Amino acid sequence: MNKEPKRAVTIKDVASEVGVAPSTVSRTLQNHSSISEETKEKVRKAMDKLGYVPNVAARNLAKKYANTIGVVMPFLSLRDRKSNPFYMDAIMAMNQEASKYDVTLAIASGESEKELLDNVQLMYKQKRVDGFILLYTKRDDPILAYLESNAIAHTVIGQPYSYTSTTNIVDNDNQLLGRSATQYLVDRGHKKIFFITHVERENVFQERFYGYQKAISDNKLPLYSHVVLKKPEDYNLFTELMETEKPTALIVIDDMFALRIIQLCNLLGYRVPDDISIVSFNNSIFSTLIHPYITSIDIHTEELGRVAVQQFIRQLNNKHSLQQKVFIQHQLIERETVIDIPKE
Repeated sequence: MNKEPKRAVTIKDVASEVGVAPSTVSRTLQNHSSISEETKEKVRKAMDKLGYVPNVAARNLAKKYANTIGVVMPFLSLRDRKSNPFYMDAIMAMNQEASKYDVTLAIASGESEKELLDNVQLMYKQKRVDGFILLYTKRDDPILAYLESNAIAHTVIGQPYSYTSTTNIVDNDNQLLGRSATQYLVDRGHKKIFFITHVERENVFQERFYGYQKAISDNKLPLYSHVVLKKPEDYNLFTELMETEKPTALIVIDDMFALRIIQLCNLLGYRVPDDISIVSFNNSIFSTLIHPYITSIDIHTEELGRVAVQQFIRQLNNKHSLQQKVFIQHQLIERETVIDIPKE
């Protein structure tokens, strides 16, 4: 004989157990100040005794909040982006911070820009999220334009190309990062320094390269155009530049790409750091995967994620609050890829 499924405990059951009105139980769930601590304690004990489980979805619907933040990844058609530890480190920190506010995260991703935008729109229209945190910046980004035009709460990790006066921004001072990396090499005696990248359009590259240019100019050293390595012919040009210009140091856009540059230098017969010094950015797991360990600037990814959640919650709780731009400090971590150049 089949047993009937056990009926779920309701607010009315809890109210009957304590001898209070159902509205008292409801306000206890909201930790409302109108209910005394003594009554709240009685209600909570009754909930534990009866095994009452709050219907979070129904409560969120009544409050008109989903208590969920949508986290927007860049569209992931590039293999490097899928394996970049920045995103996982940021999301883990964001999840820890969100849990302090009883908020969860929902990831928005896509293989193309259109697919990503469709997912973002669907998540918001179905009220599955209260707004979004963008883990990237992109020129003419349709997702940021959608969030802005519909007054949807959002925070951006990075420096957006537009809407800077109306968007909550959490970022590093990437110009200062570029200057710091360059000045560190200059102080170690390096005078011929290249800036190496595999991206050109991203704001993070442009800001870091500008900082490099400023430091080179301040020190009255030879200024080189950035070196982009994407296509096979780019690598041939890099080989020629290494032979003709003979740089003593390279600044690389991030740790993951720096590993490739170290391998490339080895293939070309240059030893790191004996023949060529390298500094990169992010201080990710890639910086200590193989020897020589990479000297890298720590951008404090976890702090970027935590502060982004804080800024989003602040905006959600007060839609009339002023937009803020928060800079996270950086730290240069000295390891094994830089040596001093003796003064002549």
